[in-house]
Amino acid sequence: MRKGPILIVEDVPNVRELLEVTLRFKGYPVVSATNGKDGLAKVESEKPAIIITDILMPVMDGYAFVQALRLNPATRSLPVIFLSATYVTPEDRKFALSLGANRFLEKPIDTEDFLLTVAEMMAQDEPTEPIPTPLNTVDFYTGYKERLEQKLRHKNTQITRTERLIPTLGPDQKKAFESMLSDARNDRENIKAELKEIQRALDEFHTNGH
Repeated sequence: MRKGPILIVEDVPNVRELLEVTLRFKGYPVVSATNGKDGLAKVESEKPAIIITDILMPVMDGYAFVQALRLNPATRSLPVIFLSATYVTPEDRKFALSLGANRFLEKPIDTEDFLLTVAEMMAQDEPTEPIPTPLNTVDFYTGYKERLEQKLRHKNTQITRTERLIPTLGPDQKKAFESMLSDARNDRENIKAELKEIQRALDEFHTNGH
């Protein structure tokens, strides 16, 4: 049996609380973080047994968080479960597993499947799977950029559909869809900002001749 708490890295308060309550009810010690940067600090201070992390988060998202864990020899073998409601395509899953995630579960979680997955990972004394070789920097950023570009295309389609729909709606429905449209536009701007940062990092990497 692995020693140490379970670390939950999740920025949405009600989702984080649901995971905490579910795990504590089964007797597991739990600590939490609200983004990847906070998660790295908690890994250092709390020495978790396993990590459960969302992907889409501010400051440092789940992909960058797990890449940082895998680049550090001290945390390379820490078991990680990815949870995501946004990154759920086969390509998203493949990229997550290429980073060294041990499991990939979709939200909303199936509680029984989630608890079984956690119990199986906690029961292992040592990793039964090979310790992953971290992706090199260019491969990580290139793969990450592809995932974000796919999300941006999907978000643009979603926004266009919503914009066309709103004029046809009655007052009661219109308000809800206008709120949805506002959220989608904010998401789009966040994706664009993240893409810009990744492109800057790639340009810098190539400029320095690595």
